[in-house]
Amino acid sequence: MISQPTSTDLRSILGRIVHPPLGEARFWVLQLSVLVIAGVHLLSDISLAKADSAFPFSLPVALMIIPILYAALHYGLSGSAATAIWAVLLWLPDLLLPHDQGHPGSDLVNLALVVLVAIVVGHRIEAERLAHTHITQLNSERLAAETLYRQLFEANRSPILVLDDSGVVRDANTAATFAFGQSPVGQRAESLCEATRSLAECAGQIASLPDDRDYRIEMATLAHDNSEVTTQLIFEDVTEEVTGERRATHYARLVVQAEEDQRLRLSRELHDEPLQLFLHIARRLEGLAEMDGLPLDAATRLAEVHDLTLEAAGSLRSVTRDLRPPALDQLGLVAAISSLLSDVKENEPDLFVKLEVSGNEVRLVAPFELGVFRITQEAIHNTVRHAGATRLIVRIDFRSQSLALRISDDGCGFEPDTQDLIRSGHLGLLGMHERARLLEGGLEVASAPNSGTIVSALFPISSGSAVQAP
Repeated sequence: MISQPTSTDLRSILGRIVHPPLGEARFWVLQLSVLVIAGVHLLSDISLAKADSAFPFSLPVALMIIPILYAALHYGLSGSAATAIWAVLLWLPDLLLPHDQGHPGSDLVNLALVVLVAIVVGHRIEAERLAHTHITQLNSERLAAETLYRQLFEANRSPILVLDDSGVVRDANTAATFAFGQSPVGQRAESLCEATRSLAECAGQIASLPDDRDYRIEMATLAHDNSEVTTQLIFEDVTEEVTGERRATHYARLVVQAEEDQRLRLSRELHDEPLQLFLHIARRLEGLAEMDGLPLDAATRLAEVHDLTLEAAGSLRSVTRDLRPPALDQLGLVAAISSLLSDVKENEPDLFVKLEVSGNEVRLVAPFELGVFRITQEAIHNTVRHAGATRLIVRIDFRSQSLALRISDDGCGFEPDTQDLIRSGHLGLLGMHERARLLEGGLEVASAPNSGTIVSALFPISSGSAVQAP
């Protein structure tokens, strides 16, 4: 489609009209032919008065169209306009002839037609030339841009794949060929980035390529002039970042495991020695208090010491349960949380406590159950210590591929800004988030002043690695 000339184009056309191609020999040949036609026509009109003249009779003005069209085709409007002006100037003597010589009326009409043809055809040819120039320039710019893009594409150190609309690799740069060990052209992108359902899953995914490095995949959609749409997969090298995260996660897992091992050791030591010693002392005091002939005052004091000893033993037993509840290893997660809530109800009689369990309850591997229990334990302790709540609801939902946990209360609430909590020395929430991350799950805390608190967590168990074998 021919584009309409702009104001800049019109100025260029006008400039060319007043600057005809005077340096072209062919242009002067055209002007000479116009001179010949005009001269022949003038002589033919003069010869009308001489009947015996052998000169051709009335050469038509329309013959001027031939050199004008030729000038328009080769020089555009500048050539046709200059030739038309030259024709008009050469025709003036013919128009000044007496009335009995020449045909001024028809000559003027034909001359006007010649000028009109010169302008219309010349303008059209000029527009075609400008359009052709624009197209040529655009093609040159496009080729330059494609060349530059190709250079950047090949020089980019990040592997890049170009996909067609069906998700098949159409092109790959040198870095991609090196990273995949061979040219991935012709393969489907889903198989390269380990997506299970659609290409959209590749975006943001971390993929380990055959060059033993980790890459984060980014997607970009490109629309071309021919309505073709291609997709680029850009692999950003995040090996150092991923390695650092893996080290931090491994270190955190070791720290948590060391903490749990220490708690287990302390729990066993307190249960095996101090607790048993307190119970033995309580039995001895009970036996002494029941001896015959013992003064009443001494028996009363022995009974008081006996009660204090049993109270200390009960406190020590609570400490050992907090360190490592026996029900968790023996009966599982639900039983351990139920026992924890029973202790809360016993110590906080004004607090309404409820445990809701849904789904098909299964036993999970010990580290998984321990992590979920610690998160629940921390959330419950926060409610008891800080919330001033009247209701505490714990919900456990066993799903086919995940375990959902929800702890809610109607307490005073707070602003769950992790940074503020860290600065103030409250690391409980941070520990909950870290434990959830170690279990490859996610944890959210929704709270606001005077609006209660909801702790929600979701842990994947679809792989089967978290489910304990029967």
